[in-house]
Amino acid sequence: MHAPPTDVTALPPQQSTEPAPTAARPSAGSPDRVAGPTWWMWAMASGLFLLYMLLSLRTHERLLSHAFDLAIFEQAVRSYAEGHLPLSEVKGPGFPVLGDHFSPVLAVLAPLYRLWPSARTLLVAQAGLIAVSVLPLTQWARRSLGSTAALVLGLCYGLSWGIASGVGFDFHEWAFAVPLLACSLSALGEGRPRAAACWALPLVLVKEDMGLTVAVVGLLIAWRGGRRARRLGLGVALAGVASTLLAVLVVLPAFSPSGSYFYTVYAGASGGGQGGGFAEALRTATIGLVTPETKVTTLMLVLAPTLFLAVRSPLVLVAVPLLVGRAVSNNPAHWGTGYHYSLTLMPIVFAAFVDALGRRGTTGAGLRRYLAGAAGVCALLLPVYSLAQVAYPETWRSDPRIAAAHRVMDRIPDGATVQASDGLVPHLSDRTSVSLYGWPASRPEPQWIVVDTQVPQQRRWPLSATDESIALAGARAQGYRVVAQEAGFILLGRSPNTP
Repeated sequence: MHAPPTDVTALPPQQSTEPAPTAARPSAGSPDRVAGPTWWMWAMASGLFLLYMLLSLRTHERLLSHAFDLAIFEQAVRSYAEGHLPLSEVKGPGFPVLGDHFSPVLAVLAPLYRLWPSARTLLVAQAGLIAVSVLPLTQWARRSLGSTAALVLGLCYGLSWGIASGVGFDFHEWAFAVPLLACSLSALGEGRPRAAACWALPLVLVKEDMGLTVAVVGLLIAWRGGRRARRLGLGVALAGVASTLLAVLVVLPAFSPSGSYFYTVYAGASGGGQGGGFAEALRTATIGLVTPETKVTTLMLVLAPTLFLAVRSPLVLVAVPLLVGRAVSNNPAHWGTGYHYSLTLMPIVFAAFVDALGRRGTTGAGLRRYLAGAAGVCALLLPVYSLAQVAYPETWRSDPRIAAAHRVMDRIPDGATVQASDGLVPHLSDRTSVSLYGWPASRPEPQWIVVDTQVPQQRRWPLSATDESIALAGARAQGYRVVAQEAGFILLGRSPNTP
């Protein structure tokens, strides 16, 4: 399903290992050989950055960001900024983040966080990382297909549903992978294997499983180049596999409180089976890749913005480890189009799209049809995903409850231990030791408890309204008293610690 058609894989490899940009493949349209991004590319990237930033910040201000994952990542970055290995109180008291996921790239944000210690810093950084990824893709598309095609493809990519899903759901380490993938695959598509390798290798610092993606990039470098590129590509592939094995088998278990890699619990039984052993593993690796049907729907939507032409480029193979990893998971959240899980797929499929259009030698009229189709799919899906929220009046409507929430939270002193409702945790993680109220792993007997009792039922997590009411009554029975109560927000504190 994920492999390119036979006629594509049979193409002979390129013989040159490092051609100049002007030696890119002949293609349709009116190629523009001018080096470097043009003013309109910078303007497009800046506009997308503003759009992403506004959506992310406004979502956060409306108390719609989450403990999982924004607060976890902020606590990790805050740890780096304070000069020690990353810890997350949300994951558990003193929980070592390097025992959860191997993402040392987060340390890059530490200097910015020292200047602006807030969850907003992470959201703005993510917006910038994703927005800048449009530059290498449009620059390659302009050289290969012409300026008009590059403009359309850049906008379709920047407004694609996968990007929107990632921007609309908190901050994630995968934001670093987006520009790295865009730069690496653009370089590979233009026949610059060394540059492709240099941009791909840092992916191993983004997350433990990204080494497998690096390995595929390495194999493509080896396949498309001459002898020197073949050695380079195989070296990159080996480095990618080795980094994943090292992270999963050594580093993560060494830091994990359980002494093992936690996310192996998601492997297998992805179709809902209850068994184990060889039969279940075989099922997961075969029919389980395409059942339930949600997985097929997601795959179709991943390829739809490219009119399925991405499958005609070998570059689409880079997406295989990411797609297979989600398909074999037994966590249904990994199968669909929500959350951030499709963010890293967008630079891959759009790079494959550019490559496929160049390989086809499409005529001017044919190229215009493909571009119009891609733009139509983008426009059709845009209202369904989060970027459309910037056009909704309710997104910008002032809610008096937000000010009330901050007045209540301001009663909590810096450095205190706190349990808070999901939407409140990211607003306390920059100055307190905060965990999630109702989460079993949260620090017991905190100094403060702050709860939003008016959260709509569809956003309640991890406690239902009934369970939350019972828990609050239990806290009062254990010695907590009401310190502040306003607009549905309740602040409880232990008597010795209240002002």
